[in-house]
Amino acid sequence: MNEQRIAVITDSGTDVPADFCREHDVRVVPLRINFSDGTSFRSGVNITPPELLDRMQAEIPKTSLPSPDEIAKAFERAREDGYEKAVMLTLSSGLSATNQTARMVASQYEDFPIIVGDTLSIGIAAGMVVMETVRLIEAGTPFDELEARIEDLASRTRVFFAVKDMEYLRRGGRISEPIYRLGKVLNIKPVLMCDPEDGHYILSKKARGWDRALDTEVKLVADHAKNFKKVRLAVCCYETSDLFDKMDAALREAVAPVAEVTEVLHADLSPDLLVHTGPDLVGLGIIGLE
Repeated sequence: MNEQRIAVITDSGTDVPADFCREHDVRVVPLRINFSDGTSFRSGVNITPPELLDRMQAEIPKTSLPSPDEIAKAFERAREDGYEKAVMLTLSSGLSATNQTARMVASQYEDFPIIVGDTLSIGIAAGMVVMETVRLIEAGTPFDELEARIEDLASRTRVFFAVKDMEYLRRGGRISEPIYRLGKVLNIKPVLMCDPEDGHYILSKKARGWDRALDTEVKLVADHAKNFKKVRLAVCCYETSDLFDKMDAALREAVAPVAEVTEVLHADLSPDLLVHTGPDLVGLGIIGLE
């Protein structure tokens, strides 16, 4: 528990590394993965990415946000454990209603102050916003300053990603039919990002072929790095991918001339993200540091 007794809560869509959660007592409320036969799983709790991928051969499931009751229970447990305030950070409000639900639940607590922050991102990029918020709290940043600081962290964060097969994004309604058709016919791989204004997926660049798409992601990260003296970076792939080391090296080489790289995190593709992207995703995240 930090000295200010501020609990940090997030949802599984932010992909905060498990060891960081354990070391800093970051509490994770899982999203749900639902199949048509009525079975429902808590992402990262009772289904692993390989298990999910095996089931996805027969059916691509739906994901759903945590219920208001699940979020309320997380707040209650934090208070029972001795915390006096809480900060809940969610994946982008442009991609999920988790943020709006958390705000609704938080508004019902008068004697337990709660800040609900919007990372405006997803996956490990959103996770880096959570991690930096934890560091701010542990450094003694006053509670009433955290909301503005979280907004600043989100504004300095970017995520870029591409997938080999856009079928998963298409089925989930994450990309438009014209973009999907263009990719199929011309081998165009769109590099997507979360809009820094509202957190929706938007097209950042187009690349012809998979290798060029990966190169484009790296260049986009390097371009954003030019705005800062120090940055933290991240690579997200399916857990058995052989691209972690390749993308790590490419990022360091591209970013080092323009900003100091403090760390490159490696994150496995979480079950709830796997549902929408399939296993052939490569995502890169960057957060500018003060």
